[in-house]
Amino acid sequence: MSIVVDPVQRFRLSDQYQQLKGNLHRFLIQQIEERDLDISTWADEKLERFVGEQVRRYVLDNRLPVNQRESEALAADARHELTGFGPIQHLVDDDTVNDIVVNGPAAVFVERGGVLEGAPVRFTDDNHVIRVIQRILAPIGRRVDESTPMVDARLPDGSRVNAIIPPIALNGPCLSIRKFRKSALTADDLLRSDTVSRIEIDYLRERVRDRANLIVVGGTGSGKTTFLNLISQWIPSEERVITVEDAAELRLENAHVVRLETRPPNLEGQRAVTARDLVRNALRMRPDRIIVGEVRGDEVLDMLQAMNTGHDGSMTTLHANSTRDAIHRLELLAGFAGFKGSSATFRGQIASSIDLFVHVARLPTGARKLMAVSEVIGLEGDGLQLRDLFRYDPVSGRRQDLRGVH
Repeated sequence: MSIVVDPVQRFRLSDQYQQLKGNLHRFLIQQIEERDLDISTWADEKLERFVGEQVRRYVLDNRLPVNQRESEALAADARHELTGFGPIQHLVDDDTVNDIVVNGPAAVFVERGGVLEGAPVRFTDDNHVIRVIQRILAPIGRRVDESTPMVDARLPDGSRVNAIIPPIALNGPCLSIRKFRKSALTADDLLRSDTVSRIEIDYLRERVRDRANLIVVGGTGSGKTTFLNLISQWIPSEERVITVEDAAELRLENAHVVRLETRPPNLEGQRAVTARDLVRNALRMRPDRIIVGEVRGDEVLDMLQAMNTGHDGSMTTLHANSTRDAIHRLELLAGFAGFKGSSATFRGQIASSIDLFVHVARLPTGARKLMAVSEVIGLEGDGLQLRDLFRYDPVSGRRQDLRGVH
């Protein structure tokens, strides 16, 4: 947990401040209702001016012992409570923050540079957390309540939000926001952060342009989607690409890109549109390539079929801890999807469909690395043979180019 040393931050975390902020919020609502104001139509400058004036009036009328900086903090927080995401709005606005995690009113964390750390942020109580969750979901037509206590959705700016409340969340409401970068990472960004080497970038760019089928594998938070988004930028602009995602995150700049997004079931459990539905439909849309944000269910069979039937250069991501673990993960998903053939038959399908596995990981330090690039050689007996082309050693910190070793 980060140590809070700033006096204003300490003030914001105090019970006294939470009570003061609640009273001020009720005062502002009263002023808005009495004057019949529609602040949703106001420019930011007008709202800031109005709230600032009301806060100064409230502080003077009630003879509150707050200094100038504390008064400014009150005004900023009051604006965020009226039209933003409450106590976490400044974290949403902070470009250095990648993820925001709320485990409860007084347990807020952020991820910066791959490291999760405590944030000097506090909600008043569980109801305050739920109100902010509802405000986040309202613009996208979603809700969370006792009958629908769990929601996973994409915000208008592309960020992903997951919320869960009691009775499912036993210790109180929880919220996770994975922020959407305003600009996509480039190869130069990954080179500067030492995620990859120049020779690895050049090799992968060539293979993408040569229409290799590949799967980016890694654990949660490893940067799979970020890496997939990067390499997809190397697809020639004249090719028609269909993307399929649960929550749209990929940003391809090609002229011939069609973006498809799954749809969860409605309250009656109907009208869902699954990734498998979309992959099957994509095959009828004259794609040159199909990109699936992540295979995690029965769409794995259709994705492999697409890779093996003239849609070379297709890509996806997969949750796996190594390139070799990816094979077992694919077999597991195929079994869940109802594949009736033998393991040898399925591995043969992998061998004829996939050219490369690319493994990315987040190290304990928070740094993200390209750990391995493995080429599918083919079947040997019942086993699928992979050959490592590049490998990163986290102990020595050295990268190995193994293309001429085998």
